[in-house]
Amino acid sequence: MNYLSRREHSVSELVTKLAKTEFEHDDIINVINRLTEQDLQSDQRFAENYTRYRSQRGFGSQKIRQELKERGVAVELINDTLEQADIDWFSLAMTVRCKRFGEQSPDDFKDRAKQQRFLQSRGFTHEQITESFNTETI
Repeated sequence: MNYLSRREHSVSELVTKLAKTEFEHDDIINVINRLTEQDLQSDQRFAENYTRYRSQRGFGSQKIRQELKERGVAVELINDTLEQADIDWFSLAMTVRCKRFGEQSPDDFKDRAKQQRFLQSRGFTHEQITESFNTETI
């Protein structure tokens, strides 16, 4: 309960954290199952909160998808969460690019490539990155 009182955790995160203590694996699984039954732990809530938090920090859907996978969230749940998220990924990519590099479009290929690599590392798709350079939408 101490872990869940601070923030939402996925089942996988809880198992990993509790396994570092002296608790038996079967006891850990039983406790987590009870927490899930009582709706005190929810991978869906965790995925929604995590998606909202990371997108507000300027990360794209691909990066968030990978991080949720690493945290043990089911692929179907990740897909549903990202589909239902009320986030305009194209607008977010443009906002992140403009915040980092300014609203001016890059002058040469080298600057454009640098900005594209930055957005790619942030987890935006090729389409989102390409659209972020469209100066008509600014």
